[in-house]
Amino acid sequence: MFKPARIACAVALSAALAFNPLAASACTSFLLKAENGDVVYGRTLEFALPINSQLMVLPRNLAIKAVGPDGSAGTGLAYTSKYGATGANGLGLPVFVDGINEKGLSASLLFFPGFAEFQDVSPAEASNSIASYEMANYILTQFANVDEVKVGMPKIKVSRAPQAVFKGPVPVHVSVHDANGRSIVIEYVGGQLQITDNPTSVMTNSPPISWHLNNLGNYGNATAQPAPAFVINGKSYPPASTGAGMNGLPGDMSAAGRFVRAAFLTANAPKTKTGAETMEIAWHFVNQFDIPPGAVRTAEGGNAGGGIAGYEITEWSAVADLKNGIYQIKTYGDQQVRQINLKAVDLDAKAIRYIPLNQKLGPLDLSK
Repeated sequence: MFKPARIACAVALSAALAFNPLAASACTSFLLKAENGDVVYGRTLEFALPINSQLMVLPRNLAIKAVGPDGSAGTGLAYTSKYGATGANGLGLPVFVDGINEKGLSASLLFFPGFAEFQDVSPAEASNSIASYEMANYILTQFANVDEVKVGMPKIKVSRAPQAVFKGPVPVHVSVHDANGRSIVIEYVGGQLQITDNPTSVMTNSPPISWHLNNLGNYGNATAQPAPAFVINGKSYPPASTGAGMNGLPGDMSAAGRFVRAAFLTANAPKTKTGAETMEIAWHFVNQFDIPPGAVRTAEGGNAGGGIAGYEITEWSAVADLKNGIYQIKTYGDQQVRQINLKAVDLDAKAIRYIPLNQKLGPLDLSK
């Protein structure tokens, strides 16, 4: 039976931002808004190593001890969750890779290799620090909106704590959205915290958000409208197909290409009345970034795919309604959508709840 390797989440670029074939990747995130004020985001996750995600429900008033700068559990920042949250974890750890909280804030970790460089943390500062892969946990449990994130994140340190599976710091940046439809990107570059307002709401992987935003200027001619005919010597040659206005949009799986396509889709999304209707469109958008097995190969010992020989795939995709507290996810192994409603789960529980995603729900048989 075919067993593809998992996928890396980034296009590695040189320090001069010239394209470099060191790694492939494909995590993509975006936000959509309904006319009634509901806010919906979607994202895909691909990775080099098996993430083995579960759904996770983290309650309010839970005592949490972060990882210290040396990688030791419980030697970092000690804090208590203000807000309950749900989403997907990874590697069996009590940390969110992606999720939403009860106030309508979302946080998504996206791979950021080649650029992520976290802060130096002295032993005296260890008790005010978290590991890079704990950022979504901290954001979702401590903050209610983007403004609070902007004020709160500079007050703590994010260390270069090694993670056992990665054998070093986990190079990620964070895409954050709130229920008011505002978006920011949190990045640590050169050891410095950078929080960038993101009017596009879109995020992928390396390079930093500032580069992606500037790169959009190269695609101002792209349009969802019918393309005009080409006219030469008085003779008109109209396009033979709809969609010709999109000529020039990148079709590759690079982070730069996916950012442009996601920005185009988001900018041209049809108007929707409710969050439920918007979630349907978000799922169709998410599908545009699903990597079919065989499209992207990884090499044994290479930088892409975690050094595994095989094919990149989309391990899972998620869509969430921030105002209504609904988190949905589907996996590579089963395209049936699973759902958690934050208003229906116990956010005053005494421990984290883990819900496996390895069930084979399968197709709905309508034969009889």
